Amino acid sequence: MTSHTQSWGDRPYAVALAGMLALAVAMGVGRFAFTPLLPMMMDDGVVTLTSGSWLATANYIGYLVGALACMAFPWVAPALYRCWHPARLARVGLVATVVLTVAMAAPLQATWPTLRFAAGVASAVVLLNVASWCMVRLTVLGQPALGGLIFSGPGVGIVLTGLAASAMVALDWRAATAWAVFGVLSVLLCLLVWPVVQGRAAKTLPTAPARHAQGASEDASVPARALHALAYGLAGLGYIVTATFLPVIARTALPAGSPWPDLFWPIFGAGVAVGAALSTRAPMAWDRRWLLMLAYLMQALGIGVGLWWPTPAGFAASSLLLGLPFTAITFYGLQEARRIWPSSADSNTSLITAVYGLGQIIGPPMVAWLLGRGTQAEGFAWGLSLAAAALVAGALMYAFAALRWR
Repeated sequence: MTSHTQSWGDRPYAVALAGMLALAVAMGVGRFAFTPLLPMMMDDGVVTLTSGSWLATANYIGYLVGALACMAFPWVAPALYRCWHPARLARVGLVATVVLTVAMAAPLQATWPTLRFAAGVASAVVLLNVASWCMVRLTVLGQPALGGLIFSGPGVGIVLTGLAASAMVALDWRAATAWAVFGVLSVLLCLLVWPVVQGRAAKTLPTAPARHAQGASEDASVPARALHALAYGLAGLGYIVTATFLPVIARTALPAGSPWPDLFWPIFGAGVAVGAALSTRAPMAWDRRWLLMLAYLMQALGIGVGLWWPTPAGFAASSLLLGLPFTAITFYGLQEARRIWPSSADSNTSLITAVYGLGQIIGPPMVAWLLGRGTQAEGFAWGLSLAAAALVAGALMYAFAALRWR
């Protein structure tokens, strides 16, 4: 240990905190800050609901491209990959997120689809590489269970941006100012990440225990892997309608002037953070497929509550039920991928993330199409119903997989 800076990477809680803050920037700001800012941008007259849907879609397409690029990188350029290890790629993604967030403050609307696309690429690069680096590092340090704390990062970022957006709405600030504020917030969070996430996580990757390898061999068939990828992709479709339009949906259902619509998104983020922390308490012996099934059903119930009980209390309960399993699904999904693909875990983690990205891409255009077939309230109701159905289908797939491949 040669310096104080290097010592931070040897502290398990510092590693977990750095991973959490990195995902707060990449996901909470780079991807999901658009949700609370969409109503502000609509009020400013710079976007419509339809054009906002396509901006969201551009971001989700970027996320898919970023995941595919991470999957292909080790195979296409193995020599370069040895130099550009996960910590270095994560840092590049964080810098890109800051720059792209600030650029959204400029009144250059023609560039916005490109900026949101690039922000999606950056968020996928950060998510996959930070998760990989931190989880390996925590394993080396003997604290793998802390990995769940990393995935509370998106929730932390959502709470910060949601509360900030609510305050800026109350102060009658413009959306352009909000984008600049979020850029500054990202810089401050990155300053805490920088001393920790650097260098290689381990000189050699730890080998999987014999029990883990045996469990993997029981499920290491093409149907089992394909079913996991498909079911995980349905989670992307299942949550994305609410995650993109929650403040707009609440404004449609509640009386004009209600202060509640701007608070449901922070409630969602608080649920994400709490759920991620609770996910670390699940014993490793528990089958992740049953946990994923329960998480999917909880999110489907959350969507149903919002549809059946469109009141402040109903939307608050809906936001919490949607948020609690959000990153737990990511955490358990990645764990399941590493279990059934032990020999190529990183590449196949990128693969299922890409399928998840496909699910996300479908959501906003689907809602935009439905909005053109009826009233705004009817369009959102149809879109949410289809999203809930996708989650129920994914839950049934995991139940089938757990029974078929014990």
